[in-house]
Formats: sequence, structure tokens, C-alpha cells
Amino acid sequence: MEELMLARSGNKPVARNPGSRVSDLGLVLPAPPTPLGAYVESSDAGNLLFLSGILPVVDRKLVISGRLGENLSVQQGQEAARIASLNALAVAKQHLGSLDRLKKLLKLTVLIATTEQFVDHAPVADGASNLFVQIFGPEAGHVRLVYGVQSLPIGAPLIVDVLFEIELAR
Repeated sequence: MEELMLARSGNKPVARNPGSRVSDLGLVLPAPPTPLGAYVESSDAGNLLFLSGILPVVDRKLVISGRLGENLSVQQGQEAARIASLNALAVAKQHLGSLDRLKKLLKLTVLIATTEQFVDHAPVADGASNLFVQIFGPEAGHVRLVYGVQSLPIGAPLIVDVLFEIELAR
């Protein structure tokens, strides 16, 4: 496995230079999504960066729509989670000016539009978690909450909600 350059954040090591990791992984960030209502996509307080719930959209259009357990597979849910997470990184980059100010992902929440019978929430959310592990390293870890809901805005299959620790601007 490729070795990550590590730094210390609190008591956990984290990957250095997330912007470089994104490039090394061959990832291309989309244009950051714009709000669908009366809110902003990001807000910081101290060393925390809060993002609004991020959808799997490109150019204000859903890339994947539907409900898990009804007309979407776990794999399609994972792809939607990955797209939403790339959008989250694009929002963070726009807010901070550089992904390299991201120290680590602290918390990931994934809301998934599901049927009552659907039970594979964790594998769907792994579409987001796995992307963040590739960028920040497995040692950094993040806490996660995943749950199913009846419906989401514009027919989205899921929303990712992220909280990052950031380097303070100098």
C-alpha cells in the first residue's frame, strides 16, 4: 500500500497536504455546488469548517436520483456518496483557498433516502468514508452517523454532512 506522509493532529496522525493527495489519486474536483435555498455552503468557526448538507449534484443537477432499496443499488448509493464527498472537498477548497488547510475530517453524517426494508446503510456510506480515508489516511479516522430517511431535497438519494478540522489562516 502506498505510504502516506503523516503529521500530528492532536493525538492522531493525519495525511499531510490533502491537495497533493487529491492530485496523486487522479481525482478531479467538480465546480463547487451552489446553495439550493437561503443558506451558504460553508462556514468556519475557529479551527472548524462546517459544510451544509452536500448532494451528489453536478451543475445543479442530480447525477444519481432515487431511493436505496427501491430503484438504486448499494453500488449506485456508494457512487452518489463519493460524488457528494468530492463536492464537499470542492466547497472546502473554495472556502479555504486550498485543500492543504484541511487537517482532518472530524465527523461524517450520511442521510440516505431508503425504503423501510433497506438495511445496507453502512456500505453506502463507505462510498464517502473510503474517499476521505484515501485522502487523510486510515490513521486519521473519523466518526460517522448514518441513517435512512423518507425523502431528501430534489429527489436526492443521499446527503453528506461533514465537519473538518482546519489550519487557522495566518
